[in-house]
Amino acid sequence: MLGPFGLRPRGTMSYRALPLAKALAARGHRVTLVLPPWQNPEDAGRAWEEDGVRVENVALPAGVPGWFHLRLTAALVQRARALRPDVIHAFKPKAYAGLAHFALRGRLPVVVDTDDWEGPGGWNDLNPYSAPLKACFAWQERWGLRRADAVTVASRALQTLAWAVGGPPERVFYLPNGVHPVELPPRPAGGRPTLLLYTRFFEFDLARLWRIVAAVRERLPEARLLVAGQGFFGEEARLLTLAREAGWRVSEAGDDPQTDLVYLGTGSPTDLAAHFAQADVALYPFDDTLLNRTKCPVKLLDLLAAGIPVVGEAVGELRESVRDGETGFLVPPGDETAFVTAVLALLADNEGRRAMGQCAAADMRERFTWPTLAQVAEAAYARAVA
Repeated sequence: MLGPFGLRPRGTMSYRALPLAKALAARGHRVTLVLPPWQNPEDAGRAWEEDGVRVENVALPAGVPGWFHLRLTAALVQRARALRPDVIHAFKPKAYAGLAHFALRGRLPVVVDTDDWEGPGGWNDLNPYSAPLKACFAWQERWGLRRADAVTVASRALQTLAWAVGGPPERVFYLPNGVHPVELPPRPAGGRPTLLLYTRFFEFDLARLWRIVAAVRERLPEARLLVAGQGFFGEEARLLTLAREAGWRVSEAGDDPQTDLVYLGTGSPTDLAAHFAQADVALYPFDDTLLNRTKCPVKLLDLLAAGIPVVGEAVGELRESVRDGETGFLVPPGDETAFVTAVLALLADNEGRRAMGQCAAADMRERFTWPTLAQVAEAAYARAVA
C-alpha cells in the first residue's frame, strides 16, 4: 500500500488504509504500508510492525522543492518494487501516490483508492492550492481513475465519477469506510436532553446549524449541546461566540451539566467515548455539495457504531449509512423545519430512541466492519492481477 502522506495529521492512511491492511493481514495476506511522511518528518526512516502489518516511512530527501518531489516519489517506487508485491494499492490518485502510480503502471498491477473528490468542486476548491497545483491534481485524478487496473471508491458518488472519467465499471469497487465497534459506558440517569455535534465543520453552513439548534432550544429550553471536533477555519470559535451572544452558558474546560454548550475539542478516543455516552441524539447537517456527496464520513459511522441515533440530511453516503426511521432520521437537504422536528421527536421518545441506537450499532457491526470490507479489497486485487 502506498500513501500520498504519512499516518498523520491527515486521516486517510490511519483511518482507512491501516485498518484495511490489518484486516487483510488477519485474512492471511502480507501487507506493507510505504509512506512519505512529509507532514510528520519525525517519522522519516522509521518502520514498525502493527497487528501483522509492516509500516515503513521512507527517508525524506534534501534539496530544492522540485528535486525533493522527484526523489521522494523515486523512493516510494524503488521500495515498492523491492518488496516484489503481487499488487499495489495506491491511496488517493494524487500527489506522491499518483506519481508513483504513473511510474509503476505496466510494471505491477495497481489498484487506486479514492475517498474524496480532489478536483473542481472537491478539495481543490477548499484548499488554497496554487492554480498549477490544482490543475495537476485534477489531471492526476482523472488519469489515475481511468488507468488503474482496478479502483476502490469510498462512496457511490465516487463510483459514478470513476465511471464518468472512463473507468470501466467492472474495475470499480465500492469500498466504504469501516468502523471499530465500541461499547460506551452507561448513560447517566436523569440528565438534561443532550445533542452531540461531532464534526469538521466544513460540511455545512454554520449559520444554518445555529438556526436548527436555536429552534430546538426554543421548544426545549433544557436541551444542551456537546461539540466535538475542530474546523479548518476557526468555525468552532464562531459557534461559541453565537452561543454567548444568545446568553447561553458556555464551557471550554470540560463537561459541565450546568452549561448549555460544551466544547470538547478533538479529544482522545477514551474521552470521546465518555462524552458520547451522554448524548441522546447526534446532529449531522450536510450541505448538498459535490465534496459532501463524494465523502464517506468516518465521524458519522463512529456515531452510529456507538449506538447514537443520528438526524442527518439525505446527501451522499448518509443515505447509505443511515437507515431512515431505523437507525436515525434523514431529512431533505436544507429543510431546517424537518430537521428540528426529527430531533424533537427523538428527544420525546426515550424507548424508541434507545431501540434506534441499538439498531444503529448492530447495523454497523453487520455492514461496516473492516473484516467484511476487506473482502471487497480482495475482489479488487483479483481483478487487477487478472
